[in-house]
Amino acid sequence: MAETLMFNALREATDEEMARDNTVFVLGEDVGHYGGSYKVTKNLYQKYGELRVLDTPIAENSFCGLAVGAALTGLRPVIEGMNMGFLLLAFNQIANNAGMLRYTSGGNFKIPMVIRGPGGVGRQLGAEHSQRLEAYFHAVPGLKIVACSTAYNAKGLLKAAIRDDNPVLFFEHVLLYNHKENLPDEEYIVPLDKAEMVRPGKDVTILTYSRMRHHCTQAAKILEKKGYDPEIIDLISLKPFDMETISASVRKTHRVIIVEECMKTGGIAAELVALISEQLFDELDAPVLRLSSQDIPTPYNGTLERLTIIQPGQIVEAVEKMVAMQV
Repeated sequence: MAETLMFNALREATDEEMARDNTVFVLGEDVGHYGGSYKVTKNLYQKYGELRVLDTPIAENSFCGLAVGAALTGLRPVIEGMNMGFLLLAFNQIANNAGMLRYTSGGNFKIPMVIRGPGGVGRQLGAEHSQRLEAYFHAVPGLKIVACSTAYNAKGLLKAAIRDDNPVLFFEHVLLYNHKENLPDEEYIVPLDKAEMVRPGKDVTILTYSRMRHHCTQAAKILEKKGYDPEIIDLISLKPFDMETISASVRKTHRVIIVEECMKTGGIAAELVALISEQLFDELDAPVLRLSSQDIPTPYNGTLERLTIIQPGQIVEAVEKMVAMQV
């Protein structure tokens, strides 16, 4: 076991998959000589050369299209978005081409590509650099969407994503790159379609993902001291949802709170509420509660920025109120 930062865990996963399979290559802005904005591709250029670690122009639509074409012909491209917000410039390539070509070709082509990079609300990065694109792409058929939250699952998920024969959107949080964790020395894979039980409990199910996992675990420590027993599930897979794990938890606790950094309107939680209401309505002892970010562009001001996203204290208050409700 070795303590590893999350950005190094992602670099290790990329390095190991490039060594294992010579069809894997990386492309994006500053991924080569510079080693990536967050050093996820550090030293890979020196090891694998410019044909497998491609520095691209500032042209997201173009290099995402290049990656789709490469995937169609048998390669396994890994795109690094310097900031995931920039990939809105490539929405057409990701949605209409990456997401749909396997279906529209009648299965004659596979699109084994990964699109990964940092997103989320950082520390005063401003509105355009604080995007959460998971909900933007959630309705696109043919895409798989995952969000890593720890160094351990980041490495295992990225290896699984690179090996998958479908396009995978791989969301990392800009404030989690320095998250530390002991990683096994032996190789491991984390499934792309499974949620993780972070903390078993019986009072309420808290569904969350990405950085909010850590806010929920902070809240759980406070709640434990107050005599509450929350169950925390890290969704990890945002498309498809692991409804088997979610359903088992709801049938146990009968109460659900969804904590996300996504905006409330049309967010990941909105889709989850619909699914839970459709499939598990009779199991609920209280309405499903969404704790989501404010529906405004993220302010640059640090105090205002903090107020736009959910904090641990709000989670504690929500659990207390929900558990206190009469059945």
